[in-house]
Parts: sequence; structure tokens; C-alpha cells
Amino acid sequence: MPVSPKEFREALSHFASGVTVVTTRNAAGQSVGLTASAFTSVSLEPPWVLVCVDRKSDSHDSLIHAGWFAINILARDQEALSRRFATAEGDKFAGIPYRTGIHGLPVFDDALTVLECRLIHTYNGGDHTICVGEVETARVLSGEPLLYYRHRYHSL
Repeated sequence: MPVSPKEFREALSHFASGVTVVTTRNAAGQSVGLTASAFTSVSLEPPWVLVCVDRKSDSHDSLIHAGWFAINILARDQEALSRRFATAEGDKFAGIPYRTGIHGLPVFDDALTVLECRLIHTYNGGDHTICVGEVETARVLSGEPLLYYRHRYHSL
């Protein structure tokens, strides 16, 4: 018998992860995004990453249909940004400084790293969709990452 969702969530909370905000544009050209910690590299050649997106997320369908997404890897002082994009309320970009990346995606200038990706594969991942993207551009800054561990934010 499998573990319950509550037990599984608690077990996984013991794995420290980085925090990202995944951004894209919807069919109307508006910026949309969500916080995600289920992110990892897949391959160096070709340069692929994956992110798992909750099917109930208000940004899920936009990300799938846009065909492009940006991974903004957050710095330790960006907890408020993570919390804001973890909700489904209102215009998440209101009052947040961002720019348009090379591929027309909303990206955060002060993120530790920004990866602009072309969506190349999607897979059923239970209540999530596993999105694999080929990294087309990468911008890297220096700094410390924002981490998530045991239901709380941390830094190195």
C-alpha cells in the first residue's frame, strides 16, 4: 500500500531544494508564472532541464501552449518573490521589476540564473506535468541561492 499524500509530502520535505519561478506568456501575451522547486538538469548535450508543474496551477496551460518558458533561479533575498508566485491570487507581476528576455519571456534581472527554454517534451506525472525544455539562453549572476527545506526557506 503506498504512503499517504501527507506522509509523502513530509518525507520529501527532508530533501533540500533550490527555488525557482517559472515564467511564460499566455495566449493573450500576458506574463504568467509559478514557484517551483521540482526542477533539475536532464542532459548536458543537448542542454535539457525539466520542471514539474501542478496541473491545477493557473499557469499550467499557458506554459504548455506557449512552447517556451524561463526558469528564474532565486537568490536568498527573494523569498517574497517565491511566496508571491506560489499563490493563485491576482496579477503576480504587478509592481515586480522584470524585463523581456531574448525569447520574449518575462525574466527577473536579479535572479541568480535565468534559463530560457523551448518546451520539447511533456509527460504525465500524476497530478503534475513533467515539462522538458531545451535551454536556448543562460544568464548567470553571482550570489547565494534561496533554499527550501522542511517547509521553510533557508540560505547557505
